[in-house]
Amino acid sequence: MHAISFTGPSLSLPDKLGGGTYLNLPRSPYGIGGSNVSLPGSSSGAGSQGSSDLPSKSSLSGSTFGTLSPYRSAVRMSHRVSGAGSLNPANEYIEISVVQNAGIPVDISGWRLVSDASGNISTIPKGTEIPTSGTVNASENIVLTSGTIALLISGRSPIGASFRENKCIGYFSSFQSFYPQLPQNCPIPSNELISFYGSNYIRDPACIDSTKKISRCQLMLSPPSYLSNACQSFMIKYLNYNGCVDAHKNDSDFLGDTWHVYLNRTSPMWRTRYEVVKLLDSNGKTVDAFSY
Repeated sequence: MHAISFTGPSLSLPDKLGGGTYLNLPRSPYGIGGSNVSLPGSSSGAGSQGSSDLPSKSSLSGSTFGTLSPYRSAVRMSHRVSGAGSLNPANEYIEISVVQNAGIPVDISGWRLVSDASGNISTIPKGTEIPTSGTVNASENIVLTSGTIALLISGRSPIGASFRENKCIGYFSSFQSFYPQLPQNCPIPSNELISFYGSNYIRDPACIDSTKKISRCQLMLSPPSYLSNACQSFMIKYLNYNGCVDAHKNDSDFLGDTWHVYLNRTSPMWRTRYEVVKLLDSNGKTVDAFSY
């Protein structure tokens, strides 16, 4: 037997995805060249790169890389695990993305993440593109398009479903904690006042002053009693997640580029060291892999 060679992890500063400690994991030397692989459903193989001398299998630090997936050139996995081995699996995630020139959407529901070291296997579930608060949301396959990413989080979803970010999603942080943190880019409350209070908003200076003090994504369930009935009705209707979605779901910039996908594990998926991480497509072929 040959000993498996692993490169030790090093610590880096938290990145923009919400903080935390990351293990920097260098790309393993697969010895795999590029390829003009045609993706399923693509007539021209758009989004693929390189030469055509790809081997069907390749060595990965003593472990088998596996049969190469046709999505190899279109889907990338970040070669690090955030919070690897965390006691709370909700703090453990990997990022995958679809390259800008992939050419076709990529359905990742049914793909699998595999730990060659521990034998852990998790299947990427379905999700809800636009969740609704307070209801059971219908699920659909998670489809990534060019330039979009998915954060594959080991633990359970705070809202009970995988979901895509949108301009209202920050309101969910009012009652639950998310890791990575959700963006706080909800519409500015004072702008909402101008748009939805009605033409008489300018005659309600107390409402204008009060609204200016409200932060983005700050939920207003019980507005101050000294405000007018019209002002209170505005806040209750629009300064919350469902009201924000109803008002903005048709905006061209409503949907974000990031999915939060939960694997629903109650224990960590990945070891803190001596790990081999694989991403397999629905046919069990290897999209990407790395070791640390």
